Amino acid sequence: MRVHVNVNGSPETVDEVWEGESLLYMLRERMGLPGSKNACEQGECGSCTVYLDGTAVCSCMVAAGQAEGRSVRTVEGLATGGELDPMQRAFIDAGAVQCGFCTPGLIIQAHDLIERDPDPSEVEIREALAGNLCRCTGYAKILDAVRLAAQRKAAAE
Repeated sequence: MRVHVNVNGSPETVDEVWEGESLLYMLRERMGLPGSKNACEQGECGSCTVYLDGTAVCSCMVAAGQAEGRSVRTVEGLATGGELDPMQRAFIDAGAVQCGFCTPGLIIQAHDLIERDPDPSEVEIREALAGNLCRCTGYAKILDAVRLAAQRKAAAE
């Protein structure tokens, strides 16, 4: 099957997609976008989170064919003009990047939160990130990164 999809602002055509293939597989293996990680393949860990038409989704749970004619934004697509997105920069500055496996999904989910609520409470941050699992940390630095990004966004406005 052939899939036409807009990925990170660029129209793409992907050939030879099989019916049971996930959006995650198509992005990583067919399109060379390794940012989203393949961990649980059950929508439980959040490592594969991407935007699909502006909504954060676990790409392992979306069939590639469902992306036909739609827009996908990956962690690679958050950066613009060679500059990291403020959430990406905050994760680096706060030391929230450890092994890096969960980081792309956490960044997308945190980015989505800040876009919807530029001044989230501690509880709202924790709730937004509840579907993203990290084995390396107690989440303190991740929470710091989200708060830092929110503070920087408020200061820039």
